[in-house]
Amino acid sequence: MSVAYGLARAGQRVTVLDEGDDVFRAARGNFGLVWVQGKGLHKLEYARWSQRSASLWSSFAAELTERSGVDLELSQIGGLRLALSEAELTRHSEDLASIRDSIGGTYPFERLDEKEIRKLVPQVGPEVAGAMFSPMDGHVSPLKFLHALFKAFSSLGGLLQAGEGVEAIEYRGREFYVRTAKRNYVAGQVVLAAGLGNRVLAPQVGLSAPVHPERGQVIVTERMRPFLRFPTIYVRQTGEGVVQLGDSKEDVGFNDSTTVNELGRIARNAARYFPLLNDVNIMRTWGALRVMTPDGYPVYEASSECPGAYLITCHSGITLAANHAGDIADWIRGGSEPSGIQTFKADRFDVQTSSH
Repeated sequence: MSVAYGLARAGQRVTVLDEGDDVFRAARGNFGLVWVQGKGLHKLEYARWSQRSASLWSSFAAELTERSGVDLELSQIGGLRLALSEAELTRHSEDLASIRDSIGGTYPFERLDEKEIRKLVPQVGPEVAGAMFSPMDGHVSPLKFLHALFKAFSSLGGLLQAGEGVEAIEYRGREFYVRTAKRNYVAGQVVLAAGLGNRVLAPQVGLSAPVHPERGQVIVTERMRPFLRFPTIYVRQTGEGVVQLGDSKEDVGFNDSTTVNELGRIARNAARYFPLLNDVNIMRTWGALRVMTPDGYPVYEASSECPGAYLITCHSGITLAANHAGDIADWIRGGSEPSGIQTFKADRFDVQTSSH
């Protein structure tokens, strides 16, 4: 929807074919973070790409709210990565320093010791040894963000066709013939942003999307008095006062259910960071499937075999949304390929190995 919104905003005629709410995807099941801290440790282009999008998020959110009338509940006053030992804190600090020193430019962060983190967030538990703080980070309401994209896209003349899963794409005569169970569509360009569905669709237009599912489970508590202004990667308090907990990465195929054992582990870990969570009621739990590539980084690619077809896949759709509505949409419209994505091609996975 971020890509579609960016294209519609630029005056393109855009139709989004959306399979439906019952398909495997994380758009309504994610954690809502706008996050830079630590990303791209082993691929600096991703650090720069994430930082660029995060820097655009404030104006991006304001624009969406103006067009849609929906408050995204963006809070981008910084984010925390809490550590339960001095060794863990040192490791996080060294990782961020490595990224900063490698990418050049501004990459702000601060190491907070035990006293400093307790002054900033008095409710942290006795096991917390400190935290890394990054002013680039923040969070939004994922559902309100998606709602705003839908409304803004529609206001720009975009057409959203729900309940239409794509069954086949054929390229002939410089046009794309897209078949769903309900009807056929003809388009001059096609953007594959179908998450896990890209694996099947991409080869039909000469592209490759080696994506696989990775399950994450999430807990939402009852409303609490505000105690956590800054999001963390495992615990965040929403604008409504509920607390969202998540800390799982599971290779279980397309099983998006929840398990008592994993939810229990998530709850216990969260209570180590914030002991006041021990006595709160759990209101909802769910599982959602991340869209992962073999190395965890995105794929952005234009098809040479079927000109006009593009592949967009990533697992940080909220953080990167401003880039997708901006640089990526401009590229699809015929602009230059963004310099930040030139290493995010699928052929990086075509590494030939030989046995000796």
